Amino acid sequence: MKQDYWNVSDEQVIEKTGKPITEWIVILDTFQAFEKKSNETVAYLQNECNVPRYWARTLTTHYLKLKGK
Repeated sequence: MKQDYWNVSDEQVIEKTGKPITEWIVILDTFQAFEKKSNETVAYLQNECNVPRYWARTLTTHYLKLKGK
C-alpha cells in the first residue's frame, strides 16, 4: 500500500527544512494557515520560510489533515 506523501517522519522534515514538524505547526498556526487557501500557504512557506516546493506542499497538506480540513 502506498504511503500518503504527507505522512513523513520528523527526521525527514528536519533534514529537508531544518525544523521539526512541531515548529512548522506553530509557524502555520501563527500564519493562520487554516483560514487560507492551501496555495497561499505553500507560497508563504516557499517565499518567507525558504522551504522547497515539494516540502511546502507536504507540510501544508500535513497541517490541514492534522487540523481536520
